Amino acid sequence: MIDNNIDIKIDEIKAAFLNERDIKLLAVRLDLIHPVISGNKLFKLYYFIDDAIKLNKNTVVTMGGAYSNHLVATACYTKQLNLNSIGIIRGEEPKNTSATLKQCSEFGMKLIFVPRIDYQIELNEVIIQKINKISTNYIFIPEGGYDSKGAAGASIIMNNLQALNPSHICTAIGTATTLAGLIKSASPNQKVIGVPVIKGMTDIDERLTYLLGSNHYEPPIIFNHFDFGGYARHTNELINFMNDFYGNFNIPLDFVYTGKMFYAIFDKIKNNFFPKGSTIALLHTGGLQGNQSLPMNTLIF
Repeated sequence: MIDNNIDIKIDEIKAAFLNERDIKLLAVRLDLIHPVISGNKLFKLYYFIDDAIKLNKNTVVTMGGAYSNHLVATACYTKQLNLNSIGIIRGEEPKNTSATLKQCSEFGMKLIFVPRIDYQIELNEVIIQKINKISTNYIFIPEGGYDSKGAAGASIIMNNLQALNPSHICTAIGTATTLAGLIKSASPNQKVIGVPVIKGMTDIDERLTYLLGSNHYEPPIIFNHFDFGGYARHTNELINFMNDFYGNFNIPLDFVYTGKMFYAIFDKIKNNFFPKGSTIALLHTGGLQGNQSLPMNTLIF
């Protein structure tokens, strides 16, 4: 389990274009917390797992797609705590299972594939019947930890950033749970920035209202149009950026989340969006295992 003062490595990214603009750029290496339960996943799971232990539930049920970092993190975390896990997978069982789902199975997660027509981010009767065949003593975690508990867990991240006094805190957006957590704990003088990795994501305000319990929050800055084709999609431009970034700074990124967010922030810096003197913290939210789905030698790391 985590505490409020987990040690997080911070890498300062140094480059001439940053010096020219008097900008300090910090990579917050949540990806280094654990080899599998990395990034924001550990934080978003915190209060759910705490509930499972307190309520003597022996099984954790959650949901996601074939490339879900949340699924594999849950599978690994529950295995370490001697809890069972069940993953509800969006879509029919494929002939070639993704690297992510193979890893989930290796950690003991029972996979239930649900046709997209029956799949919802909340439990329905079809899904509950499938779960009950395996276990009836479980807690349920929505996809990506999309819940006020997930947001509360993500807010713990900010406890480890305030000493850096960043003017801007940036994260990729999938479910918006981490974004909500950052907003929840950010200081009034700090700007929270989100980069959607899902094409045409127009419901961020509604998601934040649901996660935070009200619409009384400081609106984040949203950088759209950096999805590179949509969720789990990529282009040569994105891959080239990730390879160049690793070559220059020795920090690996993933193509689903962090690669897109880092690309967006670099683009905005070079186009003078950020004021001089800014200190920008970029959350490296992990998810590197997703790169295993790329063809061999696509990335140099």
